[in-house]
Amino acid sequence: MAPSHRVRPLLLAAGAYLVLSVVVWWDVWSSHPTSTTTCGCGDSSLFTWFLEWPAYAISHGVSPLYSTAMFHPTGVNLLSNTSVVAIGMVLAPVTWLFGPVATLNVALTLSPVLSALAMFVLLRRWVSWMPAAFVGGLLYGFSPVIVVNLIDAHLMVAMAAIPPLVVVCLDELLIRQRRRAVPVGVVLGLLIVVQLFVGTEILTIMVIVGLIGGVLVVGYAAIRHPAELRARACHAAIGLGVATLVAGALLVYPVWFALAGPAHLSGLVWPTLAPGIDGITLSGLVRLNSTATETVLAHRIGGYQGVALHQADFLGTGLIVVAVVGNLVWRRDRRLWLFGTLAAASISLSLTTVAQVNPFWVPWRALSRIPIVRNVLPDRFMAMTFLCVAIVLGVIVDRTHESVGRLVRTAGPRGRPRHRAMWRRALGAGAAVAVAAVALVPMTEVAKGNVPLAARPVTLPRWFEAVAPHLPPRQVVLAYPSTFGGFQSSLTWQAVDRMSFALAEGGGPGGAHLQVGASRAGISALSNATFILDPSTAYAPSTIAAVRHALRSWGVTIVVVPDQPELPPYEQGLHTSYAVGLITAAVGAPPRFVARAWTWRLARDQRPPLRIDAHAFRSCVGTAAFPAGPPPTVPDCMMAAATSQ
Repeated sequence: MAPSHRVRPLLLAAGAYLVLSVVVWWDVWSSHPTSTTTCGCGDSSLFTWFLEWPAYAISHGVSPLYSTAMFHPTGVNLLSNTSVVAIGMVLAPVTWLFGPVATLNVALTLSPVLSALAMFVLLRRWVSWMPAAFVGGLLYGFSPVIVVNLIDAHLMVAMAAIPPLVVVCLDELLIRQRRRAVPVGVVLGLLIVVQLFVGTEILTIMVIVGLIGGVLVVGYAAIRHPAELRARACHAAIGLGVATLVAGALLVYPVWFALAGPAHLSGLVWPTLAPGIDGITLSGLVRLNSTATETVLAHRIGGYQGVALHQADFLGTGLIVVAVVGNLVWRRDRRLWLFGTLAAASISLSLTTVAQVNPFWVPWRALSRIPIVRNVLPDRFMAMTFLCVAIVLGVIVDRTHESVGRLVRTAGPRGRPRHRAMWRRALGAGAAVAVAAVALVPMTEVAKGNVPLAARPVTLPRWFEAVAPHLPPRQVVLAYPSTFGGFQSSLTWQAVDRMSFALAEGGGPGGAHLQVGASRAGISALSNATFILDPSTAYAPSTIAAVRHALRSWGVTIVVVPDQPELPPYEQGLHTSYAVGLITAAVGAPPRFVARAWTWRLARDQRPPLRIDAHAFRSCVGTAAFPAGPPPTVPDCMMAAATSQ
């Protein structure tokens, strides 16, 4: 096939996928893509930070793998987190020119496109009808597991272009063997390296499912075709050996850094999350559940601001029926039984271990005992499920097109050969499209009413817009609402301000690990101030002391509590007046009101904390007016009450 004939279908598919992705993100690209995204909150805020840091690190000559700009002074190990370093580095020019919000939007838009295109490339090796490859790519790139992860900017799952390309290399090394083993092995090794820098969790899942697939392929060949297995073993061994050497040589340092480098995470990444609890249920494969509660919570504390989408496991009855019937009709097609079996295996690995939901034994009960594997969220195995079912669907659509066309050739109407050929193509294409529609249409229910996906302007409190970019070097900020309470908007504020200050707090699993250290009580108090206020501890002297200790241990130089009622709810927290009273008591001094924010500049030698009883504290933060104007305000009330005592 001439190069132009190979490239043209690829460009057509890429263009179609890109148009569809732009439609999905139309609310972003039709407004201001440098300042509008899903929202400057929640995990979207965390990934905005993750995309800004590599660009900042490259331009300032520091490590892109470690930063003290978050969780100061301990810092954050990006390879121990879902930091998508590879994406941040590749898109660094976009960040330098247009800012991290634009980079996030580019990554969110390209993720389904590149994932779908990678599946298209894989299926073009196995199907003769190009639309069949397009359908498989469409299912994979815009599958629920990718779309649901996109709305929270979970790029480590949504950017899923590497797994299909790995399958391409394995197919070449183990089955086709038309190219030299060494170059293919080098490419395979490099793909594994890139995947580690996109997401270690998906890499771990790929290895587990790949081992299962390898056992199936080798076992089948050993039983049915032992001579062919011996003939192909040397070529495959060379290629896999080269891939192992390349990946091993390039990943020695990154793997060490993730497991033992500065600020690395050990044990359970989420100490409060039991292994296996985030798995799926079998009913979720065919039934959509209500998301009303999740929608309300996301709108309040920070998350996708449309109707919540959370069923990444939804396959739909149509796709399951097509896959099962196709496997029965073309049961001699080894691709169908292999990837059908792997789909079933990955579903079983995705099942939750919650006894009330799955009282029977599930494979994750065994895998959760493996130290590194136990940190994988089981529902993420659905990424491999959709990879497998996309392959199965592409092959079935192609076989339908071919079989119906062959049937028409032998039993169709008589007439001119040209007319018979047109009739054959039309019926074959119609039957194949009908099969694809049966599989894909039910799946659109996941995103019903959510296309285009909701987007919101990224707003910064006035202090972070006007004051923060001009701070002197080495400032450490504690912002309210606190990320420890689930509100992560301050990460976007810092990223948009181009890391002009460090944050004492942060997002991702690092915060969970800090909660077992000396600052645990202070983190708990800040969480309460942000989200759920516990009256039994909120006004206690021990709470004030805990916050004071945390401020000193983190090296905080400025505390900022924005006071702008017009800000989105997820940028305000739930207890602003209490937060101001708590910080005033812990610092022992009143704040200044600057650029619509209460700010405390902490000196090295701090004043003693306020001595104020619980009743007076409660009275000040619970009944006093909290205007941005003249007294009386909460700080005035706190200082007066402490003086009188």
